[in-house]
Amino acid sequence: MPDDLDRELDDIAAAAERHQALHEAIPDLAWPEGARIAVNFTADFDAMLLRRLMNEPPMQLAKGEFGGRVGIWRLVELLDGHGVRATIFTPGRICELYPQAVLAAARSGHEVADHMWEHRVPKEPELERDHLQRSTAALEALTGRRPVGTRSHHSHGLLREFGYLYRSNGSAGHRPHYQRDAGGRGCLVNLPFHYAIDDAMFFSFAWMGTDTAAQRMADPERVLDLWWDAFRQQYRQPGGYLNICLHPFVSGRALRIAMLDRLIARMKELPGVWFASCEAVARHCLSAHPPRGGRA
Repeated sequence: MPDDLDRELDDIAAAAERHQALHEAIPDLAWPEGARIAVNFTADFDAMLLRRLMNEPPMQLAKGEFGGRVGIWRLVELLDGHGVRATIFTPGRICELYPQAVLAAARSGHEVADHMWEHRVPKEPELERDHLQRSTAALEALTGRRPVGTRSHHSHGLLREFGYLYRSNGSAGHRPHYQRDAGGRGCLVNLPFHYAIDDAMFFSFAWMGTDTAAQRMADPERVLDLWWDAFRQQYRQPGGYLNICLHPFVSGRALRIAMLDRLIARMKELPGVWFASCEAVARHCLSAHPPRGGRA
């Protein structure tokens, strides 16, 4: 029995070591022009695609539709008013459903990045390749710029093959870091976010079919306090980072737009805040803090 336990512990330790080898921290991370913190405002422009994927009822589909018809426009207007350059993670199908909104975001200078073809990554390798190819092509055809970032679980090697520089998902760290594939090859920047800085966790009614007791309808002022505290915690140390995840169908509501307006205004009162797109942050990391051994 002790031998079995020792072997099991050794296997766990070996697995942890292999996993750790795939993640490379960036020591002494520093931002351009002496900025103390980089803030990525990101929006997952799902519209009703996630609702369809979950086979949710018509009222949930309508909520997603609000994001495409109203919410995204309000977010872009808010960000433009503050001079904040954001990243809009956009499924390829959204280019067919709401092309004017995607184009307006791109023309305002916001980065339009990949968020899968129809908000899912197929398990079949050839179908996954087809989805990534279609999404990449659709975003490039509409905006005139090929996406270099994704918020998805597309396979590491496939993203590298299609020329992607970064992904933004998971919480393996609280600051940008590098990830490699299972063989320790092919470096991508990862710009992590956490569900504590995700509007859907606080403002979602009937989220994914949950019952009444599980609903999340927080006071916007409470969320403002939480996100401000998260910002301040990162601001205290040079090389701080915060990735705020929004959804147009959630944060596009007027009372939440007003909350975001107050949050951004408060952030701007402090010196050394770099409001950048995810692409700008990823390219800075690759240029100023290149991964050990290069990206190959």
